[in-house]
Amino acid sequence: QVQLIESGGGLVQAGGSLRLSCAASGLTFSDYSMGWFRQAPGKEREFVAGIMRSSGAAKYADSVKGRFTISRDNAKNTVYLQMNSLKPEDTAVYYCAADRVSFVFTTIGAYDYWGQGTQITVSS
Repeated sequence: QVQLIESGGGLVQAGGSLRLSCAASGLTFSDYSMGWFRQAPGKEREFVAGIMRSSGAAKYADSVKGRFTISRDNAKNTVYLQMNSLKPEDTAVYYCAADRVSFVFTTIGAYDYWGQGTQITVSS
């Protein structure tokens, strides 16, 4: 049974930082490209960042470029999202997702597995 478990969410002031972790089990982690998505109240789920399974090359949404960094540790079956210079508009539930391909897709339907999400709230 595949499980993706996010952690590291919480409440932070604007300008602050948080690091999210997503621990994967039940799959061969190195076979999967990984993505982070977020969903704010009343809005659709959107792509935030992704990292390729082999090269480790990353892709980011324009809204987070220069502030967020995605990374992975295949030995720990974990993907991370370092979030700096947080803004109130970053407030959302953040989800990690796994896609058994070589590329990073930005569309929700491309991903095979999803975590349960972790709440990030950025106060102004």
